[in-house]
Amino acid sequence: MSSMGSDNPPRIVKKIKKHGGHHGGAWKVAYADFVTAMMALFIVLWVLSQSAKVQKLVANYFKNPIGFSNKGRDILVGSEPQILESQPNNIQTERAREMEILQKMGEKILGELSSNPEFSNLAGQIKIEFVKEGLKIEIVDSSKDLFFEIGTAKLTKPAFLLLQKIGDELSKLPNKIIIEGHTDSRPYSSGPNGYTNFELSADRSNAARRALTSNLMPDSQIDQVRGYADRRLRDKADPFNFVNRRISIIVKYMEESK
Repeated sequence: MSSMGSDNPPRIVKKIKKHGGHHGGAWKVAYADFVTAMMALFIVLWVLSQSAKVQKLVANYFKNPIGFSNKGRDILVGSEPQILESQPNNIQTERAREMEILQKMGEKILGELSSNPEFSNLAGQIKIEFVKEGLKIEIVDSSKDLFFEIGTAKLTKPAFLLLQKIGDELSKLPNKIIIEGHTDSRPYSSGPNGYTNFELSADRSNAARRALTSNLMPDSQIDQVRGYADRRLRDKADPFNFVNRRISIIVKYMEESK
């Protein structure tokens, strides 16, 4: 038995461990990430070197890529006129929608004031129009009904209640408010303290602000209070016309309110 075991030596099995080429291709993934990062860097550097219009358009694309025209690809070759054509109409659409809302709000205010016996005689002195900053509601003096006691910033009682009513309606909107005071060109008797129409118009603006915020409108909704004296005449042909004495309430567009 022992002689047979010596004729059959033990088998030796040698296992060869195979390695994937260069760690199984992991380097390719790392290299791809590096190339992507470099591309992103070059794009950022390119955008920073462009005009403000191009930068704004690129920003608009990332805000709303679906609404961005395919013509936006022209930014890669620097064709700025085509870039302007590719700008999305979202801003214009939103502005048109907001103007419609503000218009309806202004008409509602006029309708409610006209139907209210307390304000019906004053409704004709309220003018509504759109200006660059938003919807302007102007309360204009008349030869019969004055909103301020002559030469002072003291509101008459009907004027205070009217402004309070307008403030309650405007409080339902998220828009910021600007209040402007205007006088006619009659010189103010300055007295020893140098009080002029500028001070008077600013004081009247603040009086209007206090009336607007006396009930529902928060004071934080007021963005600016301005006093223009007679520098923004409504009737330039007649600087002394009573229509030049007025309070303007501007409901700012949301984009302007930011």
